[in-house]
Amino acid sequence: MRASSIVVAAVFAALTFGLWAWLNRPSPEPPWPDHVQGMAFSPFGSGQDPVPQTLPTPEQIDADLRLLAGKVTAVRTYSSLKSLGQIADIAARHQLKVALGAWLDRQLATNEAEIAAAIDIANRHANVIRLVIGNEVILRNDLSVAELSRQLDRVRDGVEQPVSTAEPWHVWIKHPELVEHVDYLAVHMLPYWEGIPAEQAVDYLAMRVAELERAYPGKPIVIAEVGWPSDGRTREAAVASTSNEAMFLRRFLRRAREEGYIYYLMEAFDQPWKARYEGAVGAYWGVYDVDREPKFAFVEPIVRIQQWQTLASISVVLASILLALLYVHSRTLDARGRSLLAIVVYAVTAGAVWIIYDYSQQYLTLRSVLIGGPLMLGMFVVIAVLIAEAHEWAEAHWAIPRRKPFVIAAAGASLPKVSIHVPAYNEPPEMLIETLDALARLDYPDYEVIVVDNNTRDEAVWRPVEQHCARLGARFRFFHVDPLPGFKSGALNFALARAAPDAQVVAVIEPAWLRDLVPGLAEPNVAIVQAPQDYRDGGESAFKAMCYAEYRGFFVIGMVTRNERNAIIQHGTMTLVRRQALQQVGGWAEWCITEDAELGLRLFEHGYEAQYLPQSYGRGLMPETFMDYKKQRFRWAYGAVQILRAHARALFSHSDERLTRGQRYHFVAGWLPWLADGLNLLFTIAALAWSFAMIVAPHLIDPPLIMFSALPLSLFTFKLVKLAHLYAARVGANIRQTLAAALAGLALSHTIGVAVVKALFTRNQPFFRTPKSKRPHALAEGIAAARTESLMLIAMVVAAVGLTRLPEELKGPDVSVWVAVLLIQAVPYGAAVLVSLVSALAVPARWLGTLPQSRAEARPTVSP
Repeated sequence: MRASSIVVAAVFAALTFGLWAWLNRPSPEPPWPDHVQGMAFSPFGSGQDPVPQTLPTPEQIDADLRLLAGKVTAVRTYSSLKSLGQIADIAARHQLKVALGAWLDRQLATNEAEIAAAIDIANRHANVIRLVIGNEVILRNDLSVAELSRQLDRVRDGVEQPVSTAEPWHVWIKHPELVEHVDYLAVHMLPYWEGIPAEQAVDYLAMRVAELERAYPGKPIVIAEVGWPSDGRTREAAVASTSNEAMFLRRFLRRAREEGYIYYLMEAFDQPWKARYEGAVGAYWGVYDVDREPKFAFVEPIVRIQQWQTLASISVVLASILLALLYVHSRTLDARGRSLLAIVVYAVTAGAVWIIYDYSQQYLTLRSVLIGGPLMLGMFVVIAVLIAEAHEWAEAHWAIPRRKPFVIAAAGASLPKVSIHVPAYNEPPEMLIETLDALARLDYPDYEVIVVDNNTRDEAVWRPVEQHCARLGARFRFFHVDPLPGFKSGALNFALARAAPDAQVVAVIEPAWLRDLVPGLAEPNVAIVQAPQDYRDGGESAFKAMCYAEYRGFFVIGMVTRNERNAIIQHGTMTLVRRQALQQVGGWAEWCITEDAELGLRLFEHGYEAQYLPQSYGRGLMPETFMDYKKQRFRWAYGAVQILRAHARALFSHSDERLTRGQRYHFVAGWLPWLADGLNLLFTIAALAWSFAMIVAPHLIDPPLIMFSALPLSLFTFKLVKLAHLYAARVGANIRQTLAAALAGLALSHTIGVAVVKALFTRNQPFFRTPKSKRPHALAEGIAAARTESLMLIAMVVAAVGLTRLPEELKGPDVSVWVAVLLIQAVPYGAAVLVSLVSALAVPARWLGTLPQSRAEARPTVSP
């Protein structure tokens, strides 16, 4: 590794560690007092839940109260039945006072039992200093004010202690008639639920207390719940975090001492069971976690993440190792390319470490695991794609000079006999005859042409081609075979078996490239020489111009970087194959619908090399309609997964040494975006389900963590910036052509996703030939070509709009980011609809302009 690479890595490692330190800089806050007046006390542990009545035992309650003894003066309870009714008795053993609660809801029989038990306990225990009959009963609309008032009057008549019911401050303001039936106001002050920033929450709370004092002078006020959650969704400006919980409580305790408030902190221990009924945030209000460990520092300065040094070190080490692997295999990168890789690698690694840490701090339930597991998998896929995209960007633009230059042989080089194979199925005869005429004009001394028409039923289609071959002479041989298994590869194997015995090279069309490319096979270890596929009909319509711009990136950018590590994708047309090597590896694979790419990988596994020459020699035809374009890309993506499955050992097993690490990297990284499209399809369906669930039950279903949402947004933005830069710098495209390429590529995302998912669960898929020279579809057919994408687009937009209409108190950055994710996810579907309409309406190509000749490299080198 170069010394400059070490310097770049060290600089970004220091910057990463410094960023962790800056985000976690200590914030001094008022110290926690020796004694807290009171805490809300729900002694439920892991796996316990009051709804199905899985209650804590008296022994567990005793252990919890023993922990609080000496730190808390009083506890507030919520029920007086079963084991919870023993809290007052157990608390007395630990010299703790009790604000006794009775739970009221719509179950009137249970309400009667709660009230009777509360009266009995209050009369038997001197440490019961007040009663709280009902908790947010009016807020939940479980009882009317009149019904609750009758119950309050009944309890007041039965006990000597002061009696109240607990409600948020605004309920007390709204129902002054309720105040007449209580001895004091038991008020819930939870600014988080109102979307107040944590920094302003204590002042806001004091303002509301003053408002109640003005409204009901002389009526004592007890803050029955006051707290802040350590995790959960963001509500407007209120961010749930451990550091915010610590800051709010420590500031409140100082203000409470100054103002003389009576209060009960919300709450002693985290309650994971609440997540099922209040959303995830309900589980995280405790001063102590569910394992009874303190969640934050009581005296020391507050930091966002107490273990940040460890996490920063882990992220720096992981990033350094990954960056070193990239640098070792990218020695031609200059400082700018290495810096780009460093920025991306250190950023995504730090983000991944933070996300994993944050997820690990949550209470895992079956639902959270089912949701979090796929999100974690998706995160790693997004990170892998990001790094692969960054690596291709760096190598495409900042890796000069090339380690493997592109070479054209000089005059006088050996020119062995070439057998050119032309497979055809249902091809328009006039187009095929034009191709054969071009082959007849080849500037090459010794070649033959074998045309194999397989499975074309209409004699009027293949018979003119047969007759034209006869007119062209003996070097043109025509075969019509029906039936012939194996699709295109079956036809190519048929031609291979009938090639002239002295033919040393197999070529899969087109004209004028043989003299330049055949000498590339002079070295016996070179089995493939490949030139880019080009197209002659890019100016016929805007649709074809968009396709042409999208294709161009692969040949000018992707193939150039792959050639550096002898890992090009063989793509059939404009390819030469050493006949001996082709026969040695068993010919074309008839089980694979992308037999050309599969053959290239198989030849690499046998130790052969390939040469890529980024110079156009022949021009074919592009898909005529958007539906044809989709079918072509479906075949490519489905075939890619077929290849990955069949060659998994060579690609992924360290014990299999048939491929170099560079070849493994390019084949996996090259198809990774397609695999990501398959995962993204599942993610989109899940995102829609999740979004509609949020709309239906906004208080129970939270949006994903912002970082889970931010990663797809980052990838989308990164890919657009990369595309814009490389298309301008390497392809020579203008803004319109770059946008056209982006839209054409995005329009295929759903199709690729479907192909990948199908290929993962099926073995074979019918071969789709890309139709050429068809009459353009009518508008209705053009719209129908994107029917599925249109429905998905509508669903995404409806979900996004629905989330913008959530209650104001539920809106926050996490919801806004999730809406942005939905809209970004909708972009490929919108692109598909747009491209399909452009195809159907036959929009002219002139608005895009003409792409210049390849600027991927300077003119190829001429070998001596």
